[in-house]
Amino acid sequence: MNFTKQLFKRISNSLGFEIHRFNSAASSLGLFMAALKTFEIDMILDVGANQGQYAQQLRIGGFTGDIISFEPLSDAYAVLDKKSKNDKKWTAFPRCAIGDSEDAITINISQNSVSSSVLPMLTSHLAAAPMSAYIGNEIVDVHKLDTLWPTLKPRGKSRLLKIDTQGFEWQVLDGAKEMLKDMSGVQIELSLLPLYKDQHLWRDCIDRLEAEGFTLWSLQSAFTDHGSGRTMQWDGLFFRQ
Repeated sequence: MNFTKQLFKRISNSLGFEIHRFNSAASSLGLFMAALKTFEIDMILDVGANQGQYAQQLRIGGFTGDIISFEPLSDAYAVLDKKSKNDKKWTAFPRCAIGDSEDAITINISQNSVSSSVLPMLTSHLAAAPMSAYIGNEIVDVHKLDTLWPTLKPRGKSRLLKIDTQGFEWQVLDGAKEMLKDMSGVQIELSLLPLYKDQHLWRDCIDRLEAEGFTLWSLQSAFTDHGSGRTMQWDGLFFRQ
């Protein structure tokens, strides 16, 4: 250890702090990447991509496989599409919503964008995150993954479906009953209490995925009410074993 590091450590200790080297393998992203490696995931369907934050984190974590992102909001999609063009293995599918029908659907746009949903937002969500309030809506085509899957020229040998659709996860699964058979893993938001009208909660989603042959592998806190300290959503990761 050189003089500068020794001095910094002594000063930190005198102030009551203990400095440790950051261990990226123990971070949430590091643990997620370890799970992808364990199951040899080489293709990810990113449903509810927003501006591409999830795909970018995958690349930061070292994932080199194919990513296909789906996003219904026009403003978010414009950013997503631009970002994906710099990555030959990242495709932004033409703008649409993913659900359980082949039709058009109205999506509510939240002020923070990431909380946008087809479903009406409940006061439980709004109280915990006032910036999630709806400020408008858009009409967009909706497709079932079962319909799209044959046209996506499926690549990869071990695939993961990620669903981040703010209460609309059940409908995405309803439209992916056949495609789900080709998935090795599923990552899905699990709400511990109702945040959107008529959404299915965590127990229903876990039971459904277990019935489909998936095992719950890990849970990460995804949305917390910092005023009360209550965890409101988990990210659940499931794999076939």
